[in-house]
Parts: sequence; C-alpha cells; structure tokens
Amino acid sequence: MTTTLRPARPVLTGADGARSAAYTVCVNSRPVGAVGVGTDRRYGPTVGRIDALTIDEPDRRRGRGTVAALAAEEVLRQWGCTRVETTVGAGMPYALRMAAALGYTERNRTMLLALPARETDDRPPAGLLPPGTTLRPMREEEYAAWRDHERDGYVAALTGSGVPDDQAEREESAGFASAFPEGLASPGTMVLVLEHDGAPAGHLSWVRLADPSWVSSVEVAPEYRGRGFGRALMRVAEELTRKGGATTLGLNVFAGNAPALHLYASLGYRTTDHHFSKPLL
Repeated sequence: MTTTLRPARPVLTGADGARSAAYTVCVNSRPVGAVGVGTDRRYGPTVGRIDALTIDEPDRRRGRGTVAALAAEEVLRQWGCTRVETTVGAGMPYALRMAAALGYTERNRTMLLALPARETDDRPPAGLLPPGTTLRPMREEEYAAWRDHERDGYVAALTGSGVPDDQAEREESAGFASAFPEGLASPGTMVLVLEHDGAPAGHLSWVRLADPSWVSSVEVAPEYRGRGFGRALMRVAEELTRKGGATTLGLNVFAGNAPALHLYASLGYRTTDHHFSKPLL
C-alpha cells in the first residue's frame, strides 16, 4: 500500500511571506488522516513546522504517520526550509517515539502546575523564603544588566540546541518585546530580586499574572545554589499568582536543563508539550 499526501486546500501565503498548507493523508487514495505544514513566523521562511498530524484509529501503528511526516518534510524542503519544528503532546507516546525515530531533537518543554483552591491566605510571600533572604521589586537601575543577562542566556540555550545565531537572536528579541513591551512597567508583569543578607542572590520574573499565569524566568546565582532558594522562589510565584486569581501556572524549560526539570517535577509541574527540532538536509 502507498501512503501519500493530497492537498486539502491551496497553499496560503501571508502578507509577511509566511506559507501554510493542509494535506489529507491517503493510502491508495483512501483518506486516513491529515497534516498541516507552514513556515515558522518566529524564524522566517527557512524554518518550517509540522502541525496537527493525525491518523485515523484503524490505520494507526502501521507506519502511516511516519510516511506522512517524511512527506511533509519534503514539502518544506521544496519551500526552501532548512529546519523543521514540531510540538508533540505529552499524552501521545507513539508520536513521541516517532519523533525520536525520525531524528528530531527535543529542545524544550512546556510544564503546567494546577494551583489548588485555597482559603484566603494573608501570609506574606516573604514567609515562604529561607531565613536571611528577602524579596523586592527590581530597581530601574538594575534592569539593563538583567536584560542583557536574560538575552545572553536564552540565545545561548537556543544556539546550543541547534538554532542558528541570527534566528536565536530574532526569537529572543521578539519574545522579550512581547512579554516586556514597557520594561519593568509592562502591564501584568513582575520582576523580583532575591537578596540574601542584603546581597543579590537571584531573581524571579513572570508575565501574564492573570490566569493562566506564566513564569518567564527564575534563577539563583551560582554561589547560592543548593540552599533551596529556587524552590522557595517558585513557591512565592505560586502564592502570588494564586492570590491574583490564577488557577494554573506554566513555564518553559530547556530539555537539557536537568536540575530545573527535576525541581519543577518535584513541585508538581507536569509536562504538557514537548517541542522538537530537526535539520532538513
């Protein structure tokens, strides 16, 4: 039997040049599923995406999805894409195995924590911190150095996972501008500095304080690690967002950051999505 892709609609091209297309997965002309492809607006026309690959239940576990994914990659090659990205839900074990078998590398994960309902708690966030530590809003004179540090760390993580320098810088710049359009004064955001005995020891920042809340970054200075400060910062984030009415707290973590993955899992965060990347040779 032959598995092929049949166009479900014409290729669409946006004003910015981004392309998208939808295909029906067929076996000997019989529809058995669907797949969508497009170029990634974050990176430009040389990076493609495979989305919404589904195979009908009676035709699963027969290699249909694998052939469809390879055919979708070929469409992206013909568009001039040199890399492909895709997202697989944590509850899709077959798709996760298929991504690994096809040479995709996990770049990062989305993790969520359900915040249980709780009686109004007047305990200040500082009550969650270890002795000798305090938490305060970041000062304006600290912002530029923090911004540079965030940029360098994020770009390094992206390039370390195979993203070219120019694309990594483009994604970081666009993402930060969206999250913090007005710097520290950006609506719905907060950046806090952790101090230990009066000296800066780390920071916590997040966006979308409204539900669902989203942690942008949390970091403890190297000389203060291993003392439970990171765990305390995440507990503070939970408490503040819960008091703000949020029922869910989410974050992004790079797949190679084993200590962070362990911390978040121990705090009850569950992985909802795995994000993969693969060069198109």
